[in-house]
Formats: sequence, structure tokens, C-alpha cells
Amino acid sequence: MIIRSKDEPKQGLRIETDRARTSVDAELHEFVQKTVDNARRNHSELNQKLQEVEHLSNEEMIEINKKLAKLQPTLLCSDKLEHLRKELLGLQDILNDTAEEASIKALADQELHDVKERIQKVEEELLLSIVPEDEVDGKNVILEVRSGTGGEEAGLFALELFQMYQKLAALYNWNFEVIDVVSLERGGCREATASISGPNVYGNIKFEIGVHRVQRVPQTETSGRIHTSAASVAVLPEAEETDIELRPEHLRIDTYRASGAGGQHVNTTDSAIRITHLPTGVIVAIQDERSQHKNKAKALKVLRARLYDIDRQQKAREASSTRMQQIGTGDRKDHRPQS
Repeated sequence: MIIRSKDEPKQGLRIETDRARTSVDAELHEFVQKTVDNARRNHSELNQKLQEVEHLSNEEMIEINKKLAKLQPTLLCSDKLEHLRKELLGLQDILNDTAEEASIKALADQELHDVKERIQKVEEELLLSIVPEDEVDGKNVILEVRSGTGGEEAGLFALELFQMYQKLAALYNWNFEVIDVVSLERGGCREATASISGPNVYGNIKFEIGVHRVQRVPQTETSGRIHTSAASVAVLPEAEETDIELRPEHLRIDTYRASGAGGQHVNTTDSAIRITHLPTGVIVAIQDERSQHKNKAKALKVLRARLYDIDRQQKAREASSTRMQQIGTGDRKDHRPQS
């Protein structure tokens, strides 16, 4: 009879996990190496084309330079990584040399840890450089911030978030245009919308999408209790007219008097605009400007962005569904018997 210790199954699982991790690491390394090799080959071929300037138009030269610029970060990271790995091998040789002085080995050991950290950082940069870009990363965005749970404090938090993105835009030299702010009487806002334009805006702030939460003692709190407040952030790639077609028969446009805190034009003119997209039920209301025409233009801009985002999500779901149908889930029920 064989008696097994309680730890044996765990040890076996750990060994299998380590093997799987090693296999994944090897596949990832192979993929990265192939990608870098392809980048070097493409870089060389593009540079060769640039040598034939007399046969290239201005548009072709611009396109080649754009492609070279995209390849540059990957190649720089690869060269830096190769240099650091050579440095690492040199330090390991010093540590393995029995004739080397102890003081030199101590310095080499200290430098070894530093080089390993730098290698890990450059490896992460290399991985990021080869990740395919989202086709909309270069687009401008429509930013929408809405207060969530937390009452008045949530409204204050939402406004602070909105102002934070405004400062971020200024830091990156992006253009930040306020489209609409629905203010609350005691400060803060119920919702705020802005258009942000500039280089690679969506690619830089798309990960801000979601619910943001803050825990703090509000200025109005007298007993010192900590309040939890939330606000949601939506970042929509701005759609061109060619991306989304807005047919007049699909739109219901209503005008009404602006309401809310402050503003001399509030409740005096029918300047506010509400546009309903009948096929989808999406509604956009803007009352920021005194001009009805300006509010309508802003509302159409926001509506087009929302519809574009819905269309992108639908296409992503369809693509995911197609992949699942083609490769299955990996469950036994998906197994196809071999003839």
C-alpha cells in the first residue's frame, strides 16, 4: 500500500503550474522575437525605399516616415534590452570568477539587481510597443462625467473629476471645449460633457472609462464622518460624419427653456435642445449655450459619438461571437472526434 502525504497533490499542482507558466513564457518570448525581427526587416526595407527619393511622391514619403516612426519605439527597446542582457552576463561572469576580489563581487552583485530591474522595465516597454493600436486611438473624444451615489458630495466629486480632465488637457496641450454642464444649486454638477481634441487623445485616456470612487470627509460634514461618493466617466471616440450617418427622419428635435443653477439666460429663451435618435432611443440634451443653433450642433456631435460607440461595441461582440464559434470554449462538449 502506498501512503501519500497531504502535500503531494499540492506539490504536483505547483509543478504543473510552473510548467504551464514556463511554456507560456517561452511562447511569449518567441512571439516577441518574431515581432522584433519583422520590425527590423520592415525598417530596413522602408529605409531602402527612402533612398529612391526621385521615384517617390510627397504622399508616399510621408507614409513611409509614419511607418518608420511607429517601428522606432520597438527597435529602441529591443536594442536597449540586448545591451542590458550583455551587461547582465558580464556581471554574472564576475560573480562566478573565483579569483575575483570580494569587494568587486559585492559591487557586481549590487549592480546585478539594478540591471535586472531595468531589464524587467524595458521588457514591459517592449511588450507595450508591439501591442497593436486600437484603430480609434488617434481620434478626439467626447468626455462625459456623471455624479453617482453620494448625494451632494457626489456632485462635487463629479465636478472635480471634470476639472481634473480639463487640467490634464492643458498639460498635454489638448483643446478642451465644454459642451454642457448641469450644475447643482449647492455646487458641483449632476453631469458634465466636453470635447477634447489633440494628438492621440482617445489612446491616452480611454482607460479612464468606468466608475470612480472617493472616500473623504466633506467640508459640510461637522461630525468628521467619512463619506463614500462615486462618479462615472465615459470616454467616447469622436465620430466623423463619414463614420455615422444621421438621417433627418431618424431624429426628433425638441426645444425647451434651460433650467438649472445660475445664468442670466436660464428660463428666458427656448435655447435648450433635446435630440432623440428614434431607431436606438438615444437621447442627448444640451443647454449650455444661449444660442439654439450652437446647442444643436453640440448635441449632434455628442449623439454621433454615442452612436459610433454603440456601433463599435456591437461589432466587437459579433467578432467575439464569431471567434468563439470557430475555436470553441475548450470544454469537452466542444471536442470534435477525429476520424
